[in-house]
Amino acid sequence: MSLFRVVRAVPLAPAEAWRRLTDWPAHGRQVPLTRTTVLTSGPSRSGTRFTARTGIGPLGFDDPMEVVRWEPPHGDGPGLCRLEKYGRLVRGWAEIEVAPGPGGTRVVWTEDLSVRGLPRAFDGVLARAGRVVFGRALDNLLRTPSGGRR
Repeated sequence: MSLFRVVRAVPLAPAEAWRRLTDWPAHGRQVPLTRTTVLTSGPSRSGTRFTARTGIGPLGFDDPMEVVRWEPPHGDGPGLCRLEKYGRLVRGWAEIEVAPGPGGTRVVWTEDLSVRGLPRAFDGVLARAGRVVFGRALDNLLRTPSGGRR
């Protein structure tokens, strides 16, 4: 498993940072060649399932996930969302934390993932790539009020 963490301080209220970070389709717009489809109805909550499909046409892979912990921030309090990844290729978990910080909100994205068939010797490379890709996605999601729409 490749564990990585991305931390950001943003001039947003925790509730607004949460709203932007839990807009699942917006995540797909931030990762090249990726589209995210929410599979359950209603607002996000524990049990919400979605799939990020990365690729072109039939050449690609699905990254199915489920929200297993959903604790939105109340007022200026902290919030925590935990996702479990259960795909054939990508497995692991991710946590999104928002908490009041100086001048706004502190956001922490922590992820532990493995890619089927990828030897453990590549864990460091996978973690570095995750920090870059998710760091850029977080920056864009937190900067754009419309959830990353361009």
